[in-house]
Amino acid sequence: MKRNKGEDVLVTKKYAKRSTFGEMLHKLLKHKGALVGLTIFALILLCFIISLIFISYDMITIGTVSDRFTPPSWSFPFGTDNMGRNMMWRIFYGSRYSLALGFGGSAIGVFFGVGLGAIAGYYGGVRESLIMRFADVLSSIPAMLFGIVIMSTLGSNLRNLIYTVAIASTPSYIRITRASILSLKNQEFVEAAHAIGLPNPRIILTQILPNGLSPIIVSFTMNFGMLILAASGLSFLGFGVTAPRPEWGALIAGGRKYMQTSPYLLAFPGLFIMLIVLAFNLIGDGLRDALDPKQRR
Repeated sequence: MKRNKGEDVLVTKKYAKRSTFGEMLHKLLKHKGALVGLTIFALILLCFIISLIFISYDMITIGTVSDRFTPPSWSFPFGTDNMGRNMMWRIFYGSRYSLALGFGGSAIGVFFGVGLGAIAGYYGGVRESLIMRFADVLSSIPAMLFGIVIMSTLGSNLRNLIYTVAIASTPSYIRITRASILSLKNQEFVEAAHAIGLPNPRIILTQILPNGLSPIIVSFTMNFGMLILAASGLSFLGFGVTAPRPEWGALIAGGRKYMQTSPYLLAFPGLFIMLIVLAFNLIGDGLRDALDPKQRR
């Protein structure tokens, strides 16, 4: 029995091989946990966009005396603080700081961690020993103590906080990249690149790293939420982004004095921190499953 041209096209589309990225995206969107995480992140990203378009700095610093300590209502969904400021606008505005900390800290940590890890794994020898001992020294210092020392020395502002969390995250990227390079550098495609005379930096950048990105990508998503949590902890202690800037950790620190009478001042910024950490953990779980070669058919 003959099939018409339309049926052939449908069959071709059904069994067409997806690209690597397309296959990863397909599996990620089928992962229920990752889908929940992406939804939560999309909502927080929407809050960030709203803060850029509709919220000015005056709106988060000026309130009225009559509106002080207003509990959550239709007029003030997240209530107001001790100065009558709208907590919803302040939390939305605070997403600027948290997302900047997450993306900035993770990007800097990946840049230096992947670079140093690639050198250690590919070249070995003295360079590997020095880099790995450097990573061991950084890892041996408790992250919170390290952050307090750095912020006390350099000063409490957003830029220094980004640098601090980036340095703290670098050792994990060094170890993951080194392990990935070690598992790939003796493969046949690497030997073929040597045989045609490619220089070592080009082999690392074009042959090895693209094939070893899976664990780095998963680590990036997992670390993203943890960096925001660590930065919020430093802000809560007074060593990060400080008042009057409405970073989520600073908002919790400002509301703890009113814990008994106005618990919503702590609950809503704490909820947003919890949600963004949960979102990226769920996305990381989904990426891990999507990039697992054992699950590829």
